[in-house]
Amino acid sequence: MQAPEQTDTLIVGAGPAGLAVAACLKREGRSFVMVERQAQLGHAWRTHYDRLHLHTDKAHSSLPHFKLPPHYPRYPSRQQVVDYLEAYARHFNLHPRCDEAALDARRLSSHWDVTTSQGRYQARSLVVASGYNNEPQIPTWPGQAQFQGQILHSKHYRNGAAFKDKDVLVVGLGNSGGEMLIDLYEHGARPCIAVRSPVNVIPREVMGVPFLTMGILQRNMPARLVDKLNAPITNAIIGDLRPYGLRRPAEGPITQIREQGRVPFIDVGTIQLIKQGHVTVYPNIECFTPDGVMFVDGRQQKVDAVVLATGFRPAVHHWLHTTRDAVDEHGTPRFSGQVVAGQNLYFCGFYISPTGMLREIAMEAKDIAQDIARAA
Repeated sequence: MQAPEQTDTLIVGAGPAGLAVAACLKREGRSFVMVERQAQLGHAWRTHYDRLHLHTDKAHSSLPHFKLPPHYPRYPSRQQVVDYLEAYARHFNLHPRCDEAALDARRLSSHWDVTTSQGRYQARSLVVASGYNNEPQIPTWPGQAQFQGQILHSKHYRNGAAFKDKDVLVVGLGNSGGEMLIDLYEHGARPCIAVRSPVNVIPREVMGVPFLTMGILQRNMPARLVDKLNAPITNAIIGDLRPYGLRRPAEGPITQIREQGRVPFIDVGTIQLIKQGHVTVYPNIECFTPDGVMFVDGRQQKVDAVVLATGFRPAVHHWLHTTRDAVDEHGTPRFSGQVVAGQNLYFCGFYISPTGMLREIAMEAKDIAQDIARAA
């Protein structure tokens, strides 16, 4: 058997988090190897739907030590983010080993022993930066097998061109689901949406100021106080959505993020379509029929296609063997940006931040690299 390759740090994942940690380690003078299971870096950004833009503003979304280009708009597009990640890798001379998936990682006394699809490594530190978009969450309902239309997860949705003149149900009002509704409408489809749970809706901007900027200014304040202060502004902009079928949870958006790790819905035009009657809101699905769906309130709707905007799981438990206090039963890290005590194990990019994921990744990457350098 070939001897394992030795490295100070092994980074799993070459998306924004992995690239940021690698750049910071390089500035700290530490050696590392970065593996990526897909054929190219930034795979998740490359395969998201075409219409996607950052929901956080450019000024607060750069990775460490290399700014987003000044000519980019306030909210860069999916392709612009991909171009930026490629430029970031070139700037720091980063070369992830692509088409190399982590298969098994175990802590052995003083090091990590990691088997990949291409070989084996021994590393003093392991950084898991594989991102959230690994395992699609795909619910099922009674009668689904008899449905004659198309069902696809948002992972496979690119744009609404193929759905022109068709009735399309989107399941789930997250940021992806909301933006897909706009995309479907703009491509001539007749979209509607099923929303199971109450949802917090916030504007992307308040009087020209990105909501993210407000979150940064309020980050040290108690969550419930922040929600109380922001509520009058948010209510004035968004209004009462109960007549349109959308319920609001008991917790405000910042409380929901900090206590439950759930992101509020950032509106970029979906609510206007709902208010104008272009999108009908339904409750949760009860069952499928051959030509559509029945909802829990008894209403039925004929649809040609269903898009499941039901999210993803990190699912790192399929290959990472660590303690239950570090990763839950679904493979989601319980914390991010700090070392797991006694294991030289780090997670980067898994904290749902009220001030933006890319901003959080940038801060976590710096902390992780500095901790690894100090420990060495």
